[in-house]
Amino acid sequence: MQHSFSNVFVHVVFSTRNRIPCIDLDVRPVLHAYIAGVVRQTGCRCYRVGGTADHVHLAIQMDRSCALSQVVREAKSRSSHWLHSNGADWMEFAWQRGYGAFSVEARNLKALCDYIQTQELHHADKSFDEEFRRLLRKNSQDTQLTASS
Repeated sequence: MQHSFSNVFVHVVFSTRNRIPCIDLDVRPVLHAYIAGVVRQTGCRCYRVGGTADHVHLAIQMDRSCALSQVVREAKSRSSHWLHSNGADWMEFAWQRGYGAFSVEARNLKALCDYIQTQELHHADKSFDEEFRRLLRKNSQDTQLTASS
């Protein structure tokens, strides 16, 4: 086969350090647009970035030559640096060290984008920790494989 094909969609989630709710409503849309731009510069497609004061969600279509860890590292590092350059109020800003990444079927991309778009409403009665634990449970039950001998 001479050509390679990849159609891998990923839902990425990461939070602010110590889950501090510091991403104000006025900076949020600009920060989300900045993160989307960083992801696109890696060669991946970014369909949606959204979140609340303490975390972000991304809907990404991976480029076949990109490593997910590098895409997330770039998004977090460059957005953090960008925030630091926006004044003294942001000098202490940091993202958490880790992240969550969950595979998404192409047919579920629109539902994921809608979910990301409505994060404020979604978190009116649910914390980030509750949401993240639900994502972990939902995604681990489908991946429980048994070894065959």
